[in-house]
Amino acid sequence: MSLSGGTLSSGTSSGSSHGNPSFGSEADMELQARMELKRKRRMDSNRESAKRSRQRKQQHLDDLNSQVDQLRTTKQQLITALNITTQNYAVAEAQNSVLRTQMMELESRLSALRDIICYMNANQVSNAATISANNPSAIMSATANYDDPFGASAWNSGMEMVQQPIDHLLYQCL
Repeated sequence: MSLSGGTLSSGTSSGSSHGNPSFGSEADMELQARMELKRKRRMDSNRESAKRSRQRKQQHLDDLNSQVDQLRTTKQQLITALNITTQNYAVAEAQNSVLRTQMMELESRLSALRDIICYMNANQVSNAATISANNPSAIMSATANYDDPFGASAWNSGMEMVQQPIDHLLYQCL
């Protein structure tokens, strides 16, 4: 039995009673063979298409797995870099703390030294004023070699000595 043109055929024509195959049954067999060949080709084509699809899918999966491995490697490298940077930051922070402490100590010493200089300058100014009030020639003779090495007026050099500590005192004490 075969399907021919939408009708069911048994392989013999309805008018023949001798059992000889008729012209229609040969055509049906030929049609059936062609349909079978088309079906087989279609199945082969579908099989090849499915195979290509599986290969593409596998290639995509392999690419994704490769990308995952690469991203894991990059992630590990970033974690390592972050850990190193964190350690370096902690070391720098500790060094910075030590330097801040040293800076505060040095600022305290500098302030104490400035106070000493201010005190010493204030005493020099008051001693110079006392000396100049009592004996102006003592200033001239005391400073002649220091302020006047080339023989300039002793009086001018004595006044410079008195003026210099005052200016210096004002600068140092501010």
